[in-house]
Amino acid sequence: MAIQRLNHAVLYVRNVEASVAFYTDVLGFRVKLRMGAGAAFLQANASTNDHDLGLFQLGDNARPSGAGRETVGLYHLAWEVQTLADLADLSQKLSAAGALVGASDHGSTKSLYGKDPDGIEFEIVWLVPLDLLDEATIEASSSIQRLDLQKEIDRYGLDTPSGVGVSSPAGV
Repeated sequence: MAIQRLNHAVLYVRNVEASVAFYTDVLGFRVKLRMGAGAAFLQANASTNDHDLGLFQLGDNARPSGAGRETVGLYHLAWEVQTLADLADLSQKLSAAGALVGASDHGSTKSLYGKDPDGIEFEIVWLVPLDLLDEATIEASSSIQRLDLQKEIDRYGLDTPSGVGVSSPAGV
């Protein structure tokens, strides 16, 4: 397959200003371009993409998404962070914003789950670097446990770089 990674996502939101505030203040995106009052294009802090997130306003009368409850549709987007320090920082920011809805240990990935002002779910993930993957971590990847972030920081270190795009050895 020639596709390597997701370049950007586009979301329909009720209120562009509320969404821009959330994604910039809580998750650290920056506004790259606005198109009138109804659209904004944001870039993740360490990204070199033209934009990573497009937001298009539908208005306050837009109904919530039924995806996963009554209709098919996207479950969530996942963004990678560089270190467990970044994950811990975002855990605090999401909690303070009332947007943290879960934290999971998938073995090779350590994840936070949040919801934006429109209830659109997203995941923030730190991936265990390939050279630190062991049999127990790989085996744990077939189940989901509650994330003990401090335990992971103690094990891998606060500033160990993520495995960026690597969540299991080739062929596993």
